[in-house]
Amino acid sequence: MSSFTPATLSAIQSAAEIIRKCKRGVVLSGAGISTPSGIPDFRSPQTGLWSKIEPLEVASALAFRYDPLRFFEWLRPLATKIITAKPNPAHYAVDHLQKMGYIHTIVTQNIDGLHQKAGSKNVLEVHGTFETMTCVDCYTKVSSQPYIQPYLDYGTIPRCSYCQGILKPDVILFGEQMPYQPWLQAQKASRYCDLMIVAGSSLEVLPVARLPMQAIERGAHLIIINHTPTYLDVRADVVFYDDVSVILPQIVLHLENRARSADLGSV
Repeated sequence: MSSFTPATLSAIQSAAEIIRKCKRGVVLSGAGISTPSGIPDFRSPQTGLWSKIEPLEVASALAFRYDPLRFFEWLRPLATKIITAKPNPAHYAVDHLQKMGYIHTIVTQNIDGLHQKAGSKNVLEVHGTFETMTCVDCYTKVSSQPYIQPYLDYGTIPRCSYCQGILKPDVILFGEQMPYQPWLQAQKASRYCDLMIVAGSSLEVLPVARLPMQAIERGAHLIIINHTPTYLDVRADVVFYDDVSVILPQIVLHLENRARSADLGSV
C-alpha cells in the first residue's frame, strides 16, 4: 500500500472501518468493475460502446424487433469478450467480503456473470443475463450454452428448436422492463442494508441509480469507488476516484490485517 497517497491510505482505512461494523452490506456493481477484465463499458468518451454507435439503433427492443440480424452482428464481438472474460481482483474482493460476512447481496448492472465466476452468491442481475435465451415467437426459455459457440465462431443466429423462432439473449435492451424478481429483491436489499458499496458505476442509468439513495435515506453507510464523479458523492462516507480492482483488494487486505492483529492480541 506504500504507493498510495496519504489521503488514499486514510480513505482505505476509513472504508475498512465502516465495513467492519456492517453485516447487511450490498455491493452495487457497474461496468467499471469489469473493464479490468477486458469488457468495455458503455459511456466512456473514447472507448465506450456508445461512443461508436447510437444505442437505440442496435440495442433497443424496437431495433431487435425490426432487425435482429444487425443486433447479433453488433453483439458478437462484445459477446466474445464477455464469454472469455475472467474475474479480476475486484470480483474476488467482493466475494471475499461476502465470505467474511460483511456483504449479503450483490446487485449488478453487468451481464457478464463474473461475480458468480469469482464465487459470489446471491447475485441479482438487474439488467439480465447471457446464461439464458427466450424465443421471440413461442417464449420458450432455454440455456444459452448449446448456442454460444456456433454464434461466436460462425455468427450462427440461435433459433428455437420448437418453432425456429429467433432466440433473444435474456439481456435487457432499451425499452424493455427489468426482470421483476431480481429488481424487487434489489430494492428490498437496498432498503434494509446497513452499507452500500458502489463499485464501478457512474450511477447514470435509472432506475438502478436510485438504489443507493434508498439505502442512505434509511441510515446506511455509502462507499463509492468509481473513476468519475457520481451524483451521490456529496452524500457518501468515503469516495475513491480510482480503479475498483485496485482499491477494493486493498480494503480487504486492511480488514484481514485488522482481524489478524485482533486474533494475536487475544492470544
